[in-house]
Amino acid sequence: MNDVLPDVLDHGLILLFCGTAASDASARVGAYYANPTNAFWPTLHVTGMTPRRLNPQDFRELLDLKIGLTDLVKCSSGSDSSLRRRDFLRERLLSSIRRYRPQIVAFTSKAAWRGWNGWSSPDVVSYGWQAETLGETAFYVLPSPSGAARGYWDLQPWRELADEYFRRLQAI
Repeated sequence: MNDVLPDVLDHGLILLFCGTAASDASARVGAYYANPTNAFWPTLHVTGMTPRRLNPQDFRELLDLKIGLTDLVKCSSGSDSSLRRRDFLRERLLSSIRRYRPQIVAFTSKAAWRGWNGWSSPDVVSYGWQAETLGETAFYVLPSPSGAARGYWDLQPWRELADEYFRRLQAI
């Protein structure tokens, strides 16, 4: 099976964003976070992680900023509720983290973090830094930028992640 969206990975990444799966809108246009109600691209700009508001089709430009993109589910698209447990490719993400060694993997929802850990939905997850690490890679959980999750939206964890991103960017 082919990937719905290509991974955006390279060595030397400071930050790797990991979503659950591409939305149907993203799958249709072949670009990450393409639904107009998704706050991902505006949030990257508001927090200063991008110098201008990128369009979803500009997603490969993130590599110039030492930012990558991936999803846990690569061969299906849709809402979290439409995904099957077998769709989650934890081993693939684990292999990518080991190969590319991003400094931070930021999961763009609690559902993505749960999927990474193989947890069921009742498992409690907090936003922010997680105790788990993988080598030198730290993990961070963000509120989902999806329009469907707008009731849980909070910009503060995104700002805190941006502060750490800039601290690490200045250190290289």
